[in-house]
Amino acid sequence: MLGYVNPPNQSPRQPSLLSELPSIDVLRARAAGLWEALPPEVLELSSRFADAGHELALVGGPVRDAFLGRSSADLDFATSATPEQTEALLKKWTHATWDMGREFGTIGARQADVVVEITTYREDAYDGQTRKPVVSFGDSLAGDLARRDFTVNAMAVTLPSKQFVDPFGGLEDLAGGLLRTPVEPAISFGDDPLRMMRAARFVSQLGFDVEPATFAAMSELADRIAIISAERVREELVKLLLGREPRRGLSALVDSGIAHHVLPELPALQLEVDEHHHHKDVYEHTLTVLEQAIDLETGPDGAVPAPDLVLRLAALLHDIGKPATRRLEPGGAVSFHHHEVVGAKLTVKRMKALRFDKDTITAVARLVELHLRFHGYGEARWSDSAVRRYVTDAGDQLERLHRLTRADVTTQNRRKAERLSFAYDDLEHRIAELREREELDSIRPDLDGTQIMAILGIGPGREVGLAYKHLLELRMEHGPLSEERAKQELMDWWAQR
Repeated sequence: MLGYVNPPNQSPRQPSLLSELPSIDVLRARAAGLWEALPPEVLELSSRFADAGHELALVGGPVRDAFLGRSSADLDFATSATPEQTEALLKKWTHATWDMGREFGTIGARQADVVVEITTYREDAYDGQTRKPVVSFGDSLAGDLARRDFTVNAMAVTLPSKQFVDPFGGLEDLAGGLLRTPVEPAISFGDDPLRMMRAARFVSQLGFDVEPATFAAMSELADRIAIISAERVREELVKLLLGREPRRGLSALVDSGIAHHVLPELPALQLEVDEHHHHKDVYEHTLTVLEQAIDLETGPDGAVPAPDLVLRLAALLHDIGKPATRRLEPGGAVSFHHHEVVGAKLTVKRMKALRFDKDTITAVARLVELHLRFHGYGEARWSDSAVRRYVTDAGDQLERLHRLTRADVTTQNRRKAERLSFAYDDLEHRIAELREREELDSIRPDLDGTQIMAILGIGPGREVGLAYKHLLELRMEHGPLSEERAKQELMDWWAQR
């Protein structure tokens, strides 16, 4: 039995990535020819290391990806050479070299389109207080591979001898889609707790399962993630969300308890469902909305090209205001009044804590705040003024808001779902019609500040701003006005003041 698979009662909406994995026999056949795909520049470089009496091996992700039929932009190598010896050899290979962290043993270089990072064999030690190791250079490839996060990343190809090295059974784990640590998982995660976040990320990116002992260690050591910087946590979370199966990756974080420390708003959505089911399971609803939002992303030339981080974050966080606003109404009904407003504030707080940039925070929080605006449109068809305000309030997030609103429909009632879909189709049609008649995406008053000052005979100041705001409200309410009418409306407003 695997330690972490699809959550109970959940069937994947699409075939799992595991179904795409090659068999072990296919992988073994590929192992013999892995070196053939390497650029000739790499083989030349490996010969230089061999001639100087040093070992060189392709390691980590590039080896794993090569088995999966994927290409890696950067190539990672491990070597018996010291950083100084590596740098000297690289300078004979190319003029483009750089120090990526000499204290960690890594030197980078580029020749044409080939980028390499070469690190001296390491056998690190950890103090248990931080994830930063006390770097100790090792003397063997096997020792270096033992410190890798998972067995599927602890495989290597030695060069120029072209030997495949797999001391921890990574190839079998790769064929089985299994994440397992090369050493005892408690030791591995205790040394570097960020590896637990990586496990969830690989569940999302690769569709892998987590081996039982490995998942148990994630649960036991979940609170150790607190020593990891917010920036590193954010980086792993973003990669998870942009993966092909983010629902499974997020479920791994929640089920292991790690989410309680890095994204507590998500497990908080596991509200107790009352016996009469007056409200749906908010946690499961959220994950379904995320999947449905992903399905609405577009191709590279579309309005919301996949994968779209802002849309995915908004789908993930859109209901996080519900736990704080949950109320039991007379008669047993459950309400979440104004949860979108509360949720927007919580979104800003959490994203700031994770060190997201200001633009991303603003966009996601705006979507969370607006995700309920559409509700009620089907019962009372909006005026043109209401449609204008919807477009203006959404601003440059309108296309994402379209998708978030549609994805938020998870009802199993087919007639209700069709009614909501038809209503939103109608709203989008109304928006398109207004766009044809007027400048809808950048609504401005019919008179600018200079015209306002000339008509009223005043200089720059507070009154100009108030007049501008008044004309903007008229523009929203009535659409474009003629210059004469706009001037008259301005004069009437001024006279009343």
